[in-house]
Amino acid sequence: MTRNCQLLLEAGWLVSLFCLLHRSHLNLLGIHFMLIFDAHLDLAWNAVEWNRNLEYPCSKIREWERHFPDIVPGDCTVTLPEMHKGRIGLCIATLLPRLNRKPMELSFYQSRESAHAIALGQLAYYRALVRKGAMVEIPDKATLKREYDRWQAAIVAKPDDTSADPPIGFIISMEGAPPIQDPSQVQQWYDWGLRLVGPAHYGPNEYCHGTGSVGGLTADGRALLKEMDRVGMLLDATHLADQSFWEALDVYTGPVIASHHNCRALVPGDRQLDDDQIKALIARGAVIGAAFDNWMIVPGYKKKVTPSAEVPMELIVNHIDHICQLAGNANHCGIGTDLDGGFGREQSPGDLDTIADVINMKATFEKRGYSKDDIEKIFHRNFIEFFLRVWK
Repeated sequence: MTRNCQLLLEAGWLVSLFCLLHRSHLNLLGIHFMLIFDAHLDLAWNAVEWNRNLEYPCSKIREWERHFPDIVPGDCTVTLPEMHKGRIGLCIATLLPRLNRKPMELSFYQSRESAHAIALGQLAYYRALVRKGAMVEIPDKATLKREYDRWQAAIVAKPDDTSADPPIGFIISMEGAPPIQDPSQVQQWYDWGLRLVGPAHYGPNEYCHGTGSVGGLTADGRALLKEMDRVGMLLDATHLADQSFWEALDVYTGPVIASHHNCRALVPGDRQLDDDQIKALIARGAVIGAAFDNWMIVPGYKKKVTPSAEVPMELIVNHIDHICQLAGNANHCGIGTDLDGGFGREQSPGDLDTIADVINMKATFEKRGYSKDDIEKIFHRNFIEFFLRVWK
């Protein structure tokens, strides 16, 4: 045997040993044994607006986008392969009527008709992925139960092998209601598969006031919520300005979530939920998803200035723990990363390379004394049980 061949064999043996030890270490930590439900991912927006092929790994998209640093927000963190790697098997996927424009005022569509058209295009993207078997749409309780069981079985059977994973399951939501041309169209959107609506995003729109603006619901906004109530469309309270938030909870009597919100008590600002809002959501049986955008995690964060290393994922647990303390239990917290929601790795926690790393938060919960049952609730069960409970 030549010296080169011997070196290659030794190198291969060392690589195999490393992989074996790495897998054993992950098994001991339970890293790949838990399903994650992400309550907010702008998948279609990334694919259509940012021209990202979400069937590629993040590394391939990043390499392509190195040539266009002024066009994309930053290194992408979410693709379907990365979701499989981290066992984010179920999610809420959005229709987002926004443009990639600066300043923010230019990112709004000037008519409901334009917003309507772009949302239909994003819906078509999801349906195209369903057609080829990369994703599975979840419109009802029976489908959710089936896909949940499939994912649980796959993870138990092959905790370190994602090759036999089911497709990513998704529930369709809308972030900002302008694509609904008028309240009477809610039924049509429901028939098209839409199951949740967050009426607000940034600023005011035809229905309400959102982040960075002050005001309540419009007449159309009240009619929208009443029609959502009638057809069984769920409300996402995320991004509602304070007055709009309280008016929405008065007008809308159905089930509510807050898909991607953190706590105003820890990070000031109208984008966060204050304690009274959190208590009101808890009283309504809501689940609140923790967001991973750095400026929502720590006070005083400055975009493009504060190093991401100063914002580890363990600080997100502070927000989740705050809600748990207000509730007296872990029944109202979940994960709603909003990763790649107009930002990239540069504005994500410093110890997160892609969405596959979300599971690493499990160790922080364990160190803080959270039980296995409570950790499962936060990572997936609270949101899944919410939908199983409220869907008729």
